[in-house]
Amino acid sequence: MIGIIADDITGANDIGIMYAKANIRTHVYPMEACTGSDQNSGGEPDVLVLDTHSRLDTPDDAYTKVYQMTKRLQEAGCARFINKTCSVFRGNIGTEFDAMLDALDASFGIVVLGFPKNGRTTLNGIHYVHGKKLEESEFRNDPVHPMRCSNLVDILQSQTDRRVGLIPIHIVEQGASVLEEQIAVMKQSGFTYIILDVRDQQSLKTIAQAVQAEPIICGSSALAEELALLEKQNAVQTSVANKLPALGRSAVLCAAGSLMPQTAAQIAYAKKQGLTALELDSLLLFNPAEKEALCKQLVEQASRLLKDDKDVLIHASNSPLKVAATKVKGVELGYGNTEVSVIVSNALSDVIQSVVNVTGQQRLLIAGGETSAAVCDKLGIGGLSIWQEIEPGLPSCLTLQTPQRFLVLKSGSFGSEPFFIEAIEHLKQT
Repeated sequence: MIGIIADDITGANDIGIMYAKANIRTHVYPMEACTGSDQNSGGEPDVLVLDTHSRLDTPDDAYTKVYQMTKRLQEAGCARFINKTCSVFRGNIGTEFDAMLDALDASFGIVVLGFPKNGRTTLNGIHYVHGKKLEESEFRNDPVHPMRCSNLVDILQSQTDRRVGLIPIHIVEQGASVLEEQIAVMKQSGFTYIILDVRDQQSLKTIAQAVQAEPIICGSSALAEELALLEKQNAVQTSVANKLPALGRSAVLCAAGSLMPQTAAQIAYAKKQGLTALELDSLLLFNPAEKEALCKQLVEQASRLLKDDKDVLIHASNSPLKVAATKVKGVELGYGNTEVSVIVSNALSDVIQSVVNVTGQQRLLIAGGETSAAVCDKLGIGGLSIWQEIEPGLPSCLTLQTPQRFLVLKSGSFGSEPFFIEAIEHLKQT
């Protein structure tokens, strides 16, 4: 098996689809439920992804989780490992990379963050998001991990005592053999982590050819797409049958907790297409009585619509003014941005859990990493089988437990404007 550690659930699915669409059986588990395959899973996976849900943890807690889960993957028989991070280096990047190396008693890891299909490129060590430097992109004002630096070497070096180096694009574009030689030279020179530039998909193809024998890869999911194709060529894989179970009514329950502009644009587009949207007013979540009344109303409205076979979206407040006011109110009550984010995600996931309990809903679209994790936890989802890709890095998946649920768990910053509408139509399949 290939063993993968991801720091959130949407990232776990994001890299999982890179292997699943190459017809390689891929399962995703939260770290608490990684003791074995479910009887409904159809056998042992070829790729095992564990979600540590550690992006918002302290560095020490993140280190412990990744170290322990890497050991578990090793015990499960994995021989190659990937540490999947956010595609813009949010989170405990250096700490988690170090934890994987320490657990494996290793001294080297390749780092590739570029994901051209989702607008992430790296040139001369500078990371870009849709053509803007990272520090000038929407991630500059991320409420939990504001990204104020674009140099990936500097970002990673600030989080690790190990030596970080860079192989620039002009070396990558000379081909796999030249790149492989340069990697060997830098290994001998004492670099522990080598970041590789990525201009486009051809860059990833070249890198994959050069590093396919490397036991440890770190970074975004994009390189895995090319590695999976090489894996498929080099080994006979078990055929993956794409067959859905019976899932009841075709209506889709959607929830969005992400504040990324991509998700806001997707919500606005879906509303214009006629999707009924209900707002979880974040300003009402600090008062217990107001929160209870609001959540009860949302559960009743959403349940009624679903029982009438109508799609419905419940989303956290996302207007800039209300988001700012929510942060101010949180500060007044002694909460930091991370704590406010958790309060909103938990309230939204509580509403979704109540709606599912009332309606038996089995088709869900969830936007935002924290919201997706909270919903999966509340619904007791212990494992996922990756099914089909809707857009780059955005798959659907089936739960491994019964009653089975058909899900799309979407990273807040991924996807085109029409994605919600596309995902809803995808989830309506029988």
